Amino acid sequence: MTKRKRRRKQRIIIGSTVGVILVLAAAYLAMSFYFSSHFFFRTKINGWKVGGMDLKEAEEKVGNSVEDYLLTVFDREGEKYHIYGKDIGCTYVSEGSVHDFLESQNPYQWLVGSFQPSNREVPITMKYEKELLADAVSNMECFQKENITEPESARVELGEDGYYIEPEIMGNHMILENVLAKVEDAVTAGEDSVELADEDYVNPEYTSESEEITGLMDQINKYESAEINYEIKDFEEKLDKKQIREFLQVDGFTVTLLEDKIEAYVQALASKYNTYADVRSFKTSSGDTVEIGGGDYGWIVDKPKEFEQLKADLEAGKPVNREPAYLQRPFVEGKDDIGNTYVEIDYTKQHLWYYENGELVVESDLVSGNISRNNGSPDGVFKIVYKDSPAVLKGEDYESDVTYFMPFAYNVGIHDASWRNGQFGGEIYKSSGSHGCINVPYEVADKIYKSIKVGTPVVAFYREEVELTAENAKISNAYSYVDPEKKETE
Repeated sequence: MTKRKRRRKQRIIIGSTVGVILVLAAAYLAMSFYFSSHFFFRTKINGWKVGGMDLKEAEEKVGNSVEDYLLTVFDREGEKYHIYGKDIGCTYVSEGSVHDFLESQNPYQWLVGSFQPSNREVPITMKYEKELLADAVSNMECFQKENITEPESARVELGEDGYYIEPEIMGNHMILENVLAKVEDAVTAGEDSVELADEDYVNPEYTSESEEITGLMDQINKYESAEINYEIKDFEEKLDKKQIREFLQVDGFTVTLLEDKIEAYVQALASKYNTYADVRSFKTSSGDTVEIGGGDYGWIVDKPKEFEQLKADLEAGKPVNREPAYLQRPFVEGKDDIGNTYVEIDYTKQHLWYYENGELVVESDLVSGNISRNNGSPDGVFKIVYKDSPAVLKGEDYESDVTYFMPFAYNVGIHDASWRNGQFGGEIYKSSGSHGCINVPYEVADKIYKSIKVGTPVVAFYREEVELTAENAKISNAYSYVDPEKKETE
């Protein structure tokens, strides 16, 4: 081949190559120009294929989904309600997201983009008919009267086992305005679901955690914690929670103490444990048992003081071990409050015994009050009030000096009586008895006086029925006292 032919052939090859390059370049530029206004072929928006579509076509494709729009409304219990786009007149409104997606696409990378899939999620903004949306929301099942449960506040109740908190009922009464506002926002933003919260409901005013409820329970529990174990020998007496509950009145969120109930309890306490003037069975030194009451001996609960102390204990709210408040205490504690140290006076037998710790110290005949002159000595259970030596006994028509005087019933007491000249016992008292005092020989009075303590019980009784009408019998609360005026009326 000649040199000339070779050069010609080279020019043809070079020209063809340049031509191909120019064609390819033109095609590349043409495609780049095309994809400046169209999406790459493997592009999806919200799952819809929009490859090769321009902006208008892509937005129409994306907007077609509005026809199938569904908003799911979840209540706070997880129940679902649906709002359909077709029922509220939904139409698509472009807000620029598709345009921005197209603008972000580099058209000169169309070759790579044609082989590399791209998927973009954009909000589906739309417009709707507000009236239709309001109707759709108000017609949801949850707004139908028969499906609405109203809320109920928590409250404090009294049950068999005490006070407790009855929990609140949340109910399901939704606030239409709140729900509608949230649904409108969701539809406007093209969201497919919306969740409701407590602020979208009519809620109970008070819950189990409300300060008013917990504060009330705390106060009740504080009162109930003030259990009182009364320290009373030979008895078990306890003010427990069940009893305390009867003292409480709950009104709204306030608990108060019922003072009349406390007073009734204190009265019952006094009635149960007071032994003052009680009728007692007493075994005599003669071996038999007599029933004797009256007098001023025994336990007396101080009701006003016990009331105040009990109220203070309840308000303090702490367990307490204590005695009742007493106005008077006997010589010994326990069921047998006479014990084994006492003076026994048998008026019928005109005899006296004095025991200490169960041992007989002294016994003696005596002379008691003159029955025939209405000066019968008072019977009952008494106590030695004081001791006096020497002493002067005074009355309306007499004055007597004695060495030992031990009063036990008003102005009646045990004393020596030298004027008796050793004559004691028998039936002297019926016609020549004292003005009411217990006359004993000097040596007996001496022995008793030097040994007996103030407060020692004195058990005095008649074995036959007598009627005492003297003033000292009335004042001393004698067992056999009879009011003369009442007797005349009867």
